[in-house]
Amino acid sequence: MFRFETLDIWKSSITYGKRLYCVANTFPKSETFALADQLKRAAVSVSNNIAEGSGGTNKDFANFLTISIKSILETVNILKFTESVEYIKIEKREELYKEAETLIRRITAFKNSLFK
Repeated sequence: MFRFETLDIWKSSITYGKRLYCVANTFPKSETFALADQLKRAAVSVSNNIAEGSGGTNKDFANFLTISIKSILETVNILKFTESVEYIKIEKREELYKEAETLIRRITAFKNSLFK
């Protein structure tokens, strides 16, 4: 087992990513290679950066965790945009926002714990 596979933040990022994939798959076919693809790439980037960072020093890991948080913020922006063009309902966006906020808090707390 790899180090990142034991981390709850990685497991949560996989769950969040899967939920975003499901949302992206509901977008109109015209968005397959645009917003849907961008949302999927950002979603996978969250867990990818946690995994990649886990193989380095704590300082490197902290940098990768920052990138992971930025990827979550990218997904939040895409969700807000897709709500504005009525690809998703406000309730779905709000639900995913809460999940994103929780994940950001947990990643931040883990990042801070690296230096204690």
